Amino acid sequence: MSSGDTLVPYGAAAAQMLSSNSATPTPRADTLLYAFDDTTDESIDFVCIMPRSYSGGGVTVSLVWSATTATTGDVVWDFAFKSFSDDADDIDTKSFATAQAVTDTTASASGECVYSEITFTDGAQMDSTAAGEIFHVRVTRDADNVSDTMTGDAQLWGFEIRET
Repeated sequence: MSSGDTLVPYGAAAAQMLSSNSATPTPRADTLLYAFDDTTDESIDFVCIMPRSYSGGGVTVSLVWSATTATTGDVVWDFAFKSFSDDADDIDTKSFATAQAVTDTTASASGECVYSEITFTDGAQMDSTAAGEIFHVRVTRDADNVSDTMTGDAQLWGFEIRET
């Protein structure tokens, strides 16, 4: 694949609530979104497979989100990878790689989408995810981060992983 090509697109409806503090599924605008609280860190997970066409370099993740009611303030999003290599990683004990973060400002009107991007280098930041491997990603609103200043829920629409 070439730089900028989509590797993995997911809508929020594909999420799994596997963490102890999961975001809340919320129907809105004829779609299922996940609402992330403004006072407690909440997460959702996705199970993905890296396409065999992936060339093994870095990736850029674009998170699509909106505010339930807010029109000012910033949200801090964390995104982390956990890969499962062939005949090597135990699904019961494997941990997520260190999350990468982005801080972005809410849209000027509630319900409008914001596209927040996080760049990952290949290797440790992506938990060495390789072509053809299954991997998990975790999306978290880092609500207790001093830079997260938006009041009210942030709603995740989905994300896209692109080759960088």
